Parts: sequence; C-alpha cells; structure tokens
Amino acid sequence: MSNPGEADLTPITSVRQLAEWFAAGSKPRGEWGVGTEHEKFGFHRGDLATPPYEPHGIRALLEGLQGKGWAPILDDGNPIGLKRGGASISLEPAGQLELSGAVLPDLHATWAELQQHLREVHEVAGPMEIGFAPLGFHPLHAREQMPWMPKGRYAIMRRYMPTVGSMGLDMMTRTCTVQANLDYGDEADMVEKLRISLALQPVATALFANSPFTEGRPNGFRSMRAQVWTDTDNARTGIPAVVFEPGFGFERFAEWLLDVPMYFVMREGKWLDAAGASFRAFLDGRLNLLPGERATMGDFADHVTTAFTDVRLKRFLEMRGSDAGSAAMIVAKPALWVGLLYDDAAQKAAAALTRDWTVEEIRALRLAVPREALGASIRGRSLRDVARDMVAIARDGLKARGLGEEVYLAPLDEIVASGLTQADRLLQLYERAWGGDAGRALRHAEV
Repeated sequence: MSNPGEADLTPITSVRQLAEWFAAGSKPRGEWGVGTEHEKFGFHRGDLATPPYEPHGIRALLEGLQGKGWAPILDDGNPIGLKRGGASISLEPAGQLELSGAVLPDLHATWAELQQHLREVHEVAGPMEIGFAPLGFHPLHAREQMPWMPKGRYAIMRRYMPTVGSMGLDMMTRTCTVQANLDYGDEADMVEKLRISLALQPVATALFANSPFTEGRPNGFRSMRAQVWTDTDNARTGIPAVVFEPGFGFERFAEWLLDVPMYFVMREGKWLDAAGASFRAFLDGRLNLLPGERATMGDFADHVTTAFTDVRLKRFLEMRGSDAGSAAMIVAKPALWVGLLYDDAAQKAAAALTRDWTVEEIRALRLAVPREALGASIRGRSLRDVARDMVAIARDGLKARGLGEEVYLAPLDEIVASGLTQADRLLQLYERAWGGDAGRALRHAEV
C-alpha cells in the first residue's frame, strides 16, 4: 500500500474530470517504463519472531536507511516510510517492508535497483539480526502474533475489514506480494492491456504461487495469499466485470470506482475514518464526516488506492496477482508483463490466447488457482499449458525489444518445464529436508 501523497485541492465538478485524470497517464511508446514493487516479511534470525515497530525494530531500520540518502515519510510524527528519487520504501500493516521502485527504462535497471535495495537493507538490518523473506503468506505466525505499524489509514482499515470479509486482517498482516507497473499509450491501449492482464492474472498467480503454509503446517493451498483475497472485501477486489463490457474506458472505470465504498479522507495530515461511506455522496457535499464539503482530486487519488482489483488502473496499470518470491522471481514478474504488453505482436498474441474466455470462466479460474495452481484448467486446457504459451509470448516480446531482457524469464521457464511452483518446492523441502519444520521457510526464502 502506498505512502500518503501530496494533496491536489482541485474541486471535482464532473465524472468526466475523473476520466481525464486517468487519461493524463497516457504516454507515447518511447516514454513507457516499468516499475516494480515487492514486499517481504521481517524476522529475527534467532527465534523467527516478527520485529515490532519499536524498540529495536522497524523504526530503527527506517532510521538506519536514512543514512543512505533516504528521506523520511512521517505519519503523526512517526517515520512510516522513506523516499529517494523516484522510489519509496513503505510499511505494510505488520511491518512488511515494501520497495516501490522508480519508473525505469528496462529490466536490467530493475534488477540493479533490486540488488542495491537488498544490499542497503542487509547493511542496516544485519547488525540488528533481522532478516527479510518474501513469501506470499506468513508460514508461522497467527494473526494475533503480528505487530501493527502506526499508520493512520491502517487503524481505520483494521476496524472496518472484519465487517466486510473474514480474511481482511490476514491480508493486511500476513501477506506479501510482488507487483509490476506498466504504462499505456491511450484509452484503447489501456482497455486492451487491462482486459488481457485481468484474464491472465490467474495464470500469473499460479506461476508465482509461494505460500503453502499457515501457522506452521501445510494449508492445502499453493497460494494462501490468493485465497485470502477471495474473502477480504468483495466490493473492491477481484476481477470487475465492467472491464469486459462494451464501451468500457476511463469514464466507465471512474464510475465503477465511485461505487467502491470509502475508507478514509485525509485532512491536515490526519486520516479521518469514512469507512463504508459513498464517494458519490462526497462529490455532492453529502459526506456526514465533512458536512457540505465536496471531494477534491486529491481525495479521488487517495480513493483510487483503496480499490484492490487483481489489476488496478491508476495513471498506469498495476499487475497485483502474485505472491512475493525470490529475487529472481521478483524481476520475473515485470519481465513477464513487459514481454506480453510492450510489443505489438506479443500483445496481439496474448489477446488471442484469452479472446474466447468469458468473465465467468476467468473468475472461476481465479477461485481454483489458489489451491490447484498450474493443475487448474480452463476450457479443457491445463493451466500449465496456458502458462507455457504465456511465457513463450513474453519471451518473443522481450526479444523484440532487443535488450537481452528475456534472461529474466528463466525461473518461469523452469516452473513451466517442471510443473513445480515455488510452493511445491517448499512443500518438498518441508516433507524431506526440513523434517516438518515450516519455520525453515523463512530462512530459506531470505533475500
């Protein structure tokens, strides 16, 4: 989740204005970049406990990283993130550390950025005996064992989540993801890319599945993180059918967002609890929390961040459907989507791969994948076969860029060839080398 941004006080006068906000993200092909975000669980190397905010925990880590040129982001006086150049470091609710990378020109730059980040974290966290492990779901701790970070928006969500789903607090405290952010050229390009990526997101979820343990035992899923999202808050998650309807575009998406219940409003640096309220009412000055006050573009930009669809439209596209994994898998995520969507021929091939799939079939696949991963099927085809085609299309797309970026697909090639996801490998280790000790997953996954 993002850190608080700068408020845009421009009043909202029409839905078309909201559509134009999205349209302003359109870029010519020569300016398309790639951003990569990933989260990871902290753990004390001795007893595997999750570090608290303080003492001797996440706050000290953030303060240590400031010595490497990162500027603090504060929430009510507490450092809850860092920024440097176009990148930021933020905290998930239980202290999961997130790097929101800068927009970069290619995947080689993404890999270099990741290596620098991990090196800096090691230099600060190492003397504290804290390690970090990117896994989709925490393999050991119960929800009650996870700490909470002092971020105002999280306090609001912590109260509201149990009213709209059974696993929202698990999503907040016990999950980690890797995300790729890509650009679009114009409205038509956005629509095609969003439809392709939503349809193929369950395949990506299967390829990146990496969370087979809950509270020290196998949980029966390959991606427990993906399962958690099926009952977090269905008004703002999943695969929205509107994207596949005729006439879909920026304005239709803005209309859909207006019906996503609010979480909060920021005023004078404070998060105000508006959970469950209507943003449409806020547009008309009918928000009970702020009587007579009308929403601004800054309020809308904050509201956009509270839609948790498997692919999220902002002023770029966020591919959100994957468990966090090894460093190689972190970069394989943007490699997959850049390959599929940044070359015309590859984009057409990806569209053809999913052209006949219905929204109902895609949603059914999404529900099957957390447990079955590559063993799921759609229209009589195994997901492993679909994934093989998907990775091959991405490789062709990367080769067409001529930058040698296809090397970053190597871990996906291995998964498709073997049929074994990261989760399957962890289960093999658990059953054999680890003697049934799921805590070993944290040390094994440390980056």
